[in-house]
Amino acid sequence: MSASPPKLLDRVREAIRLRHYSRRTEQAYVAWIRRFIVFHGKRHPRELGEPEVTAFLSGLAARGVSASTQNQALSALLFMYEVVCGERLGWMQDIVRAQRPVRLPVVLSRDEVSSLLSRLHGPVWLMASLMYGAGLRLLECAELRVKDLNFDRGELTVRDGKGGKDRMTMLPTALKQPLVDHLTRVKAQHDADLAAGRGNVALPGALRAKYPNARREWAWQWVFPATRFYMDDATGERRRHHLHESVLQRAVKDAARAAGITRPATCHSLRHSFATHLLESGYDIRTIQELLGHRDVSTTMIYTHVLNQGGRGVRSPLDQLGPGAGRR
Repeated sequence: MSASPPKLLDRVREAIRLRHYSRRTEQAYVAWIRRFIVFHGKRHPRELGEPEVTAFLSGLAARGVSASTQNQALSALLFMYEVVCGERLGWMQDIVRAQRPVRLPVVLSRDEVSSLLSRLHGPVWLMASLMYGAGLRLLECAELRVKDLNFDRGELTVRDGKGGKDRMTMLPTALKQPLVDHLTRVKAQHDADLAAGRGNVALPGALRAKYPNARREWAWQWVFPATRFYMDDATGERRRHHLHESVLQRAVKDAARAAGITRPATCHSLRHSFATHLLESGYDIRTIQELLGHRDVSTTMIYTHVLNQGGRGVRSPLDQLGPGAGRR
């Protein structure tokens, strides 16, 4: 008796893993494909076409989802049809993707950054300081491993960043000793986990099969491990995940509020502030582009607009009249 063919969503998962997409991409694509199928009465996608795809995306727009969310849903459907179903659907290439609005980033002053960081403590202070001091994205910071820190050279390596790229950035001198002290505590925790028959960590890609012992080695452990264990469904191992990014997001939001910052400051604002403050200090935009990991320098150029004060740096003619001009 022949085995039944794998279900559509299982094929989607397999195709994503073969291409080494991130776990988050897999979860997002599967969720959107499932929503698309349910939206059309659980009919198989092979029975659906342009009108159904357009209706689904239009329904998302009607519910007020953002352009990036709508585009992610479209990308998931494109992947399913072209990669999994093997159908080259020319009409899907003609679907207009929602345009993301161009927003200026929220950039904090040096005093605001200092005030915000002073209200954080422990690992979240270290993480927020690294985001500002090295220009890290939130997940890049959370997913740091011990081997990514080079204290001798003052370097920090970001592995598999946005777009699947590695890059090098600086390790702030002010954070070297705090990081050493932090890692001493993390190492003691890891040794205790090993003694208890645990101490395994998730490895990227096929490294688990290539280096079966690496999952227990100190170099591969998270710099910022979670306080609790979780059970991996595939292996049955009890592991520590890295500290969940929502913990840092919540801490930064609370610190910004306590610091009296009225603008919507987030973790990413620290990265924006890193870039802007480097520009203010006279560093070359190409250097900043490499540190941030931007593919195109035009993305980095947005920070030149933030530098200008009062409408591209133009001084208002009213200010040139002198104090109290025309006042009655």
